[in-house]
Amino acid sequence: MLKDLLKANRSFRRFKPGPALSREDLTDLVDAARLSPSARNAQPLKFILIDTPETCARIFPFCAWAGYLKEWKGPAEAERPTSYIILLGDDAVSRDIDTDAGIACQSILLSAVEKGFGGCILGSIDRPAIRDAFSIDERYTIRYVIALGKPSETVVLDDISHNDIRYYRDEHDVHHVPKRTLDELIIEIL
Repeated sequence: MLKDLLKANRSFRRFKPGPALSREDLTDLVDAARLSPSARNAQPLKFILIDTPETCARIFPFCAWAGYLKEWKGPAEAERPTSYIILLGDDAVSRDIDTDAGIACQSILLSAVEKGFGGCILGSIDRPAIRDAFSIDERYTIRYVIALGKPSETVVLDDISHNDIRYYRDEHDVHHVPKRTLDELIIEIL
């Protein structure tokens, strides 16, 4: 069952206008991150839940969506996420949050998929603008924005061809994500 969730957990960039995750759902996603392992058990992560159309519209311009799709400027208004989670590191607790942030993002997205939703971890974001727009204290490092909603696109996994890792959309607007084969990943030792 976990492997099925992992396969279903893609970086979705286009969403249906509804239904949206409720505040209770978003809180449950953060709870999954809270229950996840933390380096030295420091638990330095904090989260801002964005779940109203007004706050979703406020954060949208500060997010970049798909580096390999140069001509695409991001989801159209009717395809935008219905909620977001801003993932922060509390510098007063620890500045070493890379491991925790990765685990938390994965836990959040797997929990979203389990609820029938999907998302995308956005690292290409305008952090100063987000800090200003949401009055985020300087003590917090803005690490990621996780866009969430009901996916409206098809994402498929393909084996990498000619060592090309770039995702793309085909003529039917299906989003393809090349993945390395297991044979490439496992190194046999003698």
